[in-house]
Amino acid sequence: MKGVMRFNKKGKLSPRYIGPYHILKRIGKVACELELRADLAAVNLVFHISLLKKCVGDPASVVPLETVAVKDSLSFEDVPVEILDRQVRSLRNKEVASVKVL
Repeated sequence: MKGVMRFNKKGKLSPRYIGPYHILKRIGKVACELELRADLAAVNLVFHISLLKKCVGDPASVVPLETVAVKDSLSFEDVPVEILDRQVRSLRNKEVASVKVL
């Protein structure tokens, strides 16, 4: 595993769900080779079956990318619509205000 790129410190597929990928071929009974994106070229293509999850695609649930404004850092900005509820909880020595926002 020396020189193999990892997604996080825990293992090769952490976080586990990084996207649906096609299985190119089965290698033995418990391993398979995946077709990964070009930016994941440093990752080994062979994965254990226990690391994979079945993907059932539903074309109706696909969100068009034009409606979601995603930045290059893969983040987006939430815009509050309205304040639904305000509440002040009193503890022993202080009061804590909380606001429920839509």
